[in-house]
Amino acid sequence: MDAPRETKVWDLGIRIGHWLLVLAFAVAYVTEGEPRWLHVYAGYAIGAWVVLRLLWGFVGPRHARFADFVRGPRQVLAHVRGIARLKPPRYLGHDPTGGWMVLALLLGLTGTVISGLALYAVEDHAGPLAAWVGTAAPSETAGGDHRQSGALRQPEGEGEEALEEIHEVFANLTLALVFIHIGGVLLVSFTTRENLILAMFTGRKRGEGAD
Repeated sequence: MDAPRETKVWDLGIRIGHWLLVLAFAVAYVTEGEPRWLHVYAGYAIGAWVVLRLLWGFVGPRHARFADFVRGPRQVLAHVRGIARLKPPRYLGHDPTGGWMVLALLLGLTGTVISGLALYAVEDHAGPLAAWVGTAAPSETAGGDHRQSGALRQPEGEGEEALEEIHEVFANLTLALVFIHIGGVLLVSFTTRENLILAMFTGRKRGEGAD
C-alpha cells in the first residue's frame, strides 16, 4: 500500500515564528519581570512576532493568510458541533475554530505587549512608549535612580498598579487561550488522525486526496 501523499502547508517563517513565540511567551511569563532585561527582551520578541504575523497574514503564502482561515460564525459553529461529535471536517490549513483562535491569541498578545510597554515606560521611563506614558526622565530624580525615587513614584502609584493589573489580566488571558489552543490541537489531531503538532515542525500534512 502506498504511503499517504503529503503536501506542504506551513512555510518556514510560520513554523520558526510559532516556536520562537512559544519560547518567548514562556520566558516572559515565568520571569514575571525578574530579571527585568530578560522579561523585557522576551516581550519585545513577542511584539515583533505579532507585527510580522499580521503582515504575513496579508502577504504570506496561501495558508498563512487570514483570508484562507478566518471564516464566519456559521462555519465556526458547524466545526464546533463536528468536534463535539468527534467527527470534525478536515481542513488542510487552519480549521474555522483554529482561525478564530489565531485572532484571539493575536489580540491577547497585543494587549499583553502594549500594557507591558506602558508599564515599562511608567516604572523605568524606558521603551518606545516612554515619551508618551512616562512622567519624568531618570535625570530628573535625585541620584539618578528613578526607580527608588519616592517623589517620582508616588504621583503615579495608582496608575502603575492599574497597569500592572491590566498587564496581568492580558497575560493570564493569553495563557488560558494557549491551554485551550493546545487542547483543541490534541482533540482535532485525535479525531482526524493527523499529528498537527508534528505538522508545525515539518510543515507538511496529508494531501486533500489522501484521507
